[in-house]
Amino acid sequence: MTRPMRHGRLPANGRPLSCAASPPAGAAAGRENATPGPPPLPRAGRAHAVVRLAAPHYRADVDLFSHSWTALRTAVAELSDEDFAQPSGCAGWLVRDLVCHLVIDAQDVLITLATPAETEPTRDAVTYWEVAEAPPTGDDPLDALTVRLAAAYEEPWLLKFHLDDVGSAAGRAAALADPRLRVATRGEVLTAGDYLSAYVLEWTLHHLDLVAHLPAAARPPAEGLARTREMLEKIAGTAFPASFSDTDALLVGTGRRPPTGAEKAELGELAAKLPFVIG
Repeated sequence: MTRPMRHGRLPANGRPLSCAASPPAGAAAGRENATPGPPPLPRAGRAHAVVRLAAPHYRADVDLFSHSWTALRTAVAELSDEDFAQPSGCAGWLVRDLVCHLVIDAQDVLITLATPAETEPTRDAVTYWEVAEAPPTGDDPLDALTVRLAAAYEEPWLLKFHLDDVGSAAGRAAALADPRLRVATRGEVLTAGDYLSAYVLEWTLHHLDLVAHLPAAARPPAEGLARTREMLEKIAGTAFPASFSDTDALLVGTGRRPPTGAEKAELGELAAKLPFVIG
């Protein structure tokens, strides 16, 4: 999949199917020297303050961004230490790698909302995304870097704390942003509202990745699943069968799991076009 440069910094993270990397050998080394004892972690209640901070021009796209982002961060905050060592829905990534990826995503939101543009928009919430010809192979250096960064945290509470800290700031920035503001990212221009709406897809797919092997973890909100399915169908140029739940449409449509025989029959010609590798 493509990895365009963003604002002259590292290539953009947070792409839904970019999570393909193999953890390096010895990544867990040095855990015996970890900082003892976590401090009190600000829980998800802090994230809910986003809605109260919203400016008068608050709109539905910002609301859904905040709702989806809060739900994802809440799910991370409620994970046990053992959960961080479980595989995620991203090929080759543990849950801790995915959470590290979300920290970088939050930084990207802050950078984008602080990068105004003067020119007319070139993308919207749907055309922001591109479809790659093949899934990532795990050879991308940035994938490996994310794994190394995640290992460097050593203790899950540090990752939780950093995501809560940076993630809360990203949520507040989104709530305060004028949806009509034009922002620049990935060499394109779009309104802040469209940018935040595009990230509903990001948060929802990564929420599914987070809970892929954690049956007790909270699932993505229904509104985010429905909106993400709507965007995926617009990207694909066709609708998934009505019998597919929103979750199944997203998992099958993006290649997170193969379709069953019955699902493949219902998909018809669409089955040959799967998966849609979005980036």
